[in-house]
Amino acid sequence: MQFIKTRFNYLFNSTKGLILVAIAMVGIVTAVWGMLSGPMAEMGVREIVIKAFGMKIVQAEREGRIVILYHSIAMAIIAIETYMVTGLIKMKAFFKTAINATITFGYILTMVFGMGFAYFGRNWAFHGLYITGLSLIFFAGLMLIVALWPWDKEYFITDKEYSHTKSGLDLERTAFFATAVTTVISSLFGAVPGSYYGHGFETFLAENIIRIPEKTVMEFSVIGHLHIMLALIGIMITLIIGRWLNFKGILHKFAMPLMILGTIVLNLGVWGVVTPLEPVAHMVIYVGATPSMFAALLLLIWDWNKLIKDGTCQYPETNLRSKDRSAAA
Repeated sequence: MQFIKTRFNYLFNSTKGLILVAIAMVGIVTAVWGMLSGPMAEMGVREIVIKAFGMKIVQAEREGRIVILYHSIAMAIIAIETYMVTGLIKMKAFFKTAINATITFGYILTMVFGMGFAYFGRNWAFHGLYITGLSLIFFAGLMLIVALWPWDKEYFITDKEYSHTKSGLDLERTAFFATAVTTVISSLFGAVPGSYYGHGFETFLAENIIRIPEKTVMEFSVIGHLHIMLALIGIMITLIIGRWLNFKGILHKFAMPLMILGTIVLNLGVWGVVTPLEPVAHMVIYVGATPSMFAALLLLIWDWNKLIKDGTCQYPETNLRSKDRSAAA
């Protein structure tokens, strides 16, 4: 009993444990549902999996199933990034606990009941719980924005090794804040079209209409939503890696303002796709993507230089490697 309690506390009360659970959930979904398409379908594995798990597959509902599958996996990825942010960035203990608990409950609801609704019958209570999970994740995002508020003087810095303003505003924290804010706003570009189900809006996959010259505002909104969310996931990963590696120095001072600028401009371009400014929106997107990518390049240059000079001795070894080396000794 004590072992179960200890294991449960590790899995749901520690950053590493929460990340492990989310990765395991994604792994299970990928392993099972990866059998339904591609070479596995051609080899007949698809039919075996469908019968073994009692899935109810209707070809006409394929687009809807895939949308729920994408969101189920994506929400777990967002949760993993959030755990890393709350573990790396200084914030009040209440916010760290509340954010982690809310987003954990949210992505599990989304994944379990979303996949249940999409692949195991049309129990609309499951769909309601799927939407509830998404709403909880959105609420966790709002709490993260509050927790990351960079203008709180408690989080001002004076260390000249890190990018900050003359007043002490931490620009790295501001980059995290800008990414969190734009992620929450950009999620609405998928939520709004979804709210029109039953009122003339039908599910579609972006790859099926991306090359059609004429698109509706709702179609532009969904396409913009999926592209910007992937871009923001990439930006947040870059910031997390930089924080974990203790990115600092002259390159850090250039990279953080560029990342903030790129994030904001990139999002403005994507949001502009659904407005009459659509013809020039893609140019704005390119302009915004350039500073963000250059900031990531500066991080890469800094890390290569550090690895060449210092090696990897400063990074903690995994338990497995440590045991192997101990045994060899």
